Amino acid sequence: MFHLVPGVSPSSWQPSYKGICPCVGAVVCKTPQISSRSSDKLRLKLQFGLQRLKKREPTISETIFCASQRPIQNPSIRKDKPIPQNVDFPPILPKKKKKPFPIPFKKIQKAAREDRKLAQMGIEKPLEPPKNGLLVPDLIPLAYEVLDAWKILIKGVAQILHSIPVYGCSECSEVHVALEGHQIKDCLGPTSRDRHSLHSWVRGSIDDILVPIESYHLYDPFGRRIKHETRFDYDRIPAVVELCIQAGVDIPEYPSRRRMKPIRMIGKKVIDRGGFLEEPKPWRLGNPSTPVDFDTYRASERFPPPLSEDIPRIAQETMDAYDFVRSGVMKLMKKFTVKACGYCSEVHVGPWGHNAKFCGAFKHQWRDGKHGWQDAIVDEVFPSNCVWHVRDPRGPPLRSALKRFYGKAPAVVEVCMQAGAQVPDRYKPMMRLDIIVPESDEAKLVA
Repeated sequence: MFHLVPGVSPSSWQPSYKGICPCVGAVVCKTPQISSRSSDKLRLKLQFGLQRLKKREPTISETIFCASQRPIQNPSIRKDKPIPQNVDFPPILPKKKKKPFPIPFKKIQKAAREDRKLAQMGIEKPLEPPKNGLLVPDLIPLAYEVLDAWKILIKGVAQILHSIPVYGCSECSEVHVALEGHQIKDCLGPTSRDRHSLHSWVRGSIDDILVPIESYHLYDPFGRRIKHETRFDYDRIPAVVELCIQAGVDIPEYPSRRRMKPIRMIGKKVIDRGGFLEEPKPWRLGNPSTPVDFDTYRASERFPPPLSEDIPRIAQETMDAYDFVRSGVMKLMKKFTVKACGYCSEVHVGPWGHNAKFCGAFKHQWRDGKHGWQDAIVDEVFPSNCVWHVRDPRGPPLRSALKRFYGKAPAVVEVCMQAGAQVPDRYKPMMRLDIIVPESDEAKLVA
């Protein structure tokens, strides 16, 4: 309630301010709940009070109320954004350019200047888990769930591929899920000119659906950096699995150091890491051909073909596991540092990248084969691998003349959809299900 005391000059007030009101000379004490019947009377009183205030009279003998009829919104409740009708395809980055920084470069420079200023004053860099080497207890259950969903995803895709055919181009990275390859002329392989940009299709495998992105397994991410001469002394495992291990998952074959005391840093220099420990020998060194359940190696041999009536259920479980892995990796990457090369597909899970010199991408001679490390995004750790969406897998192949009418979907989503799973709504805009594909003669008449 806003009230002005009669007979008292405004200059002698000693109010307690609890808010701000648009009315001039009003003091905020409470926010009353006013019924709709008294709204007309309040409006008249408000107008009368404003007229008296404009005259600048020294004393005021009226009480002015100011209330808002707008309902109070809870800031913790977020409205879901409407799903758009259609969205553009993911952009294809040129190979002769460096990838864009996921964080604006000005913010990177600002953070570097602040760290340099603290280092010049001899002040330690403030670090919170997991940046200081300690685990985040709240993320350990999530890491175990992501690893379990990753295993379900590998098993489900391997079983579905026994009944759903997949083709891959032998000259480029194009993948197609249908009974036969499409006829869209978009091959960028070395011999594509001889084939008029048509693809050279061969039978695909699980690695064409789940693109294998591997990373070095580190016993101590804050320990010694991997050098080019010692690169064979470390195991290579899927980047998703390495991220889960550093988040708290314990795997006997791939141990990891668990610190009890945080590390200390001044600028970029580690002043206290608790000493160096002897790292165990790589597990793959003694078991080079032994398959594991979280790797795609020989997955089609490990999982036999399922029964025909079980395929829709497996497809739905695989679809749910894919969504959970993607969302879980996104949550873990918000806390744990993952680096990616700005030129090639190399990924490193840790506070800084390794020093192995095997980057063969654009201008690698200028960098002596070293990687250009920058912060990674989810698609670099867990690629979506979008493919053309086929509405009728048993129908005619896709053609270049009708290319603009076709949609795309992640390879796992396309495989599971053709196996009988329900497609989530967030993938439908890119699949362009509301667009009618015309005949070849009708396509020329479309504006």
